[in-house]
Amino acid sequence: MNLTNQPETPATILLLGSEPVLRTVIGEVLDQAGYVVLSKGDLGSAVDALAEINVDLLITHPYIANISGHKAAQYLLTKNPRMGVLIVGGLLDDDRLTYRAELEQFEIFPKPFAAAELVKKVKEVLQWVREKQARMSQSNLDRSTADAVQD
Repeated sequence: MNLTNQPETPATILLLGSEPVLRTVIGEVLDQAGYVVLSKGDLGSAVDALAEINVDLLITHPYIANISGHKAAQYLLTKNPRMGVLIVGGLLDDDRLTYRAELEQFEIFPKPFAAAELVKKVKEVLQWVREKQARMSQSNLDRSTADAVQD
């Protein structure tokens, strides 16, 4: 099943959620779309994964075991500030969640959805992530150049 064109450069996506069936289904959809997918059921496993591999996008649920998806994402961003965050779930009509997602520049995506809609949303978020990463790299380059000029 070819859902969309394969991504130009395969992005690495970390799926974090306490529902194994949902992680499996989403993982298979994204794998078929050409992404590298790591599936983790708890925050500790996600932290371990981030220590070993560069992740471009975190996909999590609003509520996972013992922590909200939002708090998990905030924590994981301290480990990898260059990745994007997509919160996927059925209970996304909470104005507080929407407000926090906007403040943190997280994307939210309500269930139910078709596989092609998910792939399209992931592609959009990854485009934003690449632009964010380019801005961060340029900012680091500008700081390095300024430091070199001062020396």
